Amino acid sequence: MGGIVRVSGKYRNLSRAELLEKSYALGVAFEAMSGSCSQCTAAALHEILGFDEAVVRIASSSCGGQAGFSMGTCGAVVGGTMVLDYYFGRPAALLSAERVVPEGKQALAAAMERASRLGERFIRRYGSLLCPGVQTRLYGRPYNLKDPAEWDAFMRAGAHSDPTKCMSVVGDAARWTLEILLEEGAVVL
Repeated sequence: MGGIVRVSGKYRNLSRAELLEKSYALGVAFEAMSGSCSQCTAAALHEILGFDEAVVRIASSSCGGQAGFSMGTCGAVVGGTMVLDYYFGRPAALLSAERVVPEGKQALAAAMERASRLGERFIRRYGSLLCPGVQTRLYGRPYNLKDPAEWDAFMRAGAHSDPTKCMSVVGDAARWTLEILLEEGAVVL
């Protein structure tokens, strides 16, 4: 993507702390009302930054936990990483099927370092980057969301009604992702 992006108009008057808190609140609200940790993380950041809507669309429900199996990477990590890669990811022009592109390797390493910072925050807070690990931290056990009985138990445990459960994970991902974007100077107030 390249360049520095300003925060969307209606959020420009917020301080850095207020903006980070707003990103958290939007993540919580999107997850509560819409579901899909990956997509709701991207949607919260899209609301504040106004980047290409395609990022929100491709961060769909098939991402996090891999389409409800809840066995893969936490969707909030996936959504946050996709937004980081929108700003810092290696451009297609730096990939080749015919030769090594040293600048491409450097761009990949830089993007991975930024995504690692998001992952490290997840590990510190939730003990894992994986959906079942995050669920175990929040609920004491993981759920298979493909199983209707497990889905019902997950919902009864507060998945989308208790703001300290999945909604808080999405809020944290949105806040931490925006924090990295601000730290790196990709986004300015």
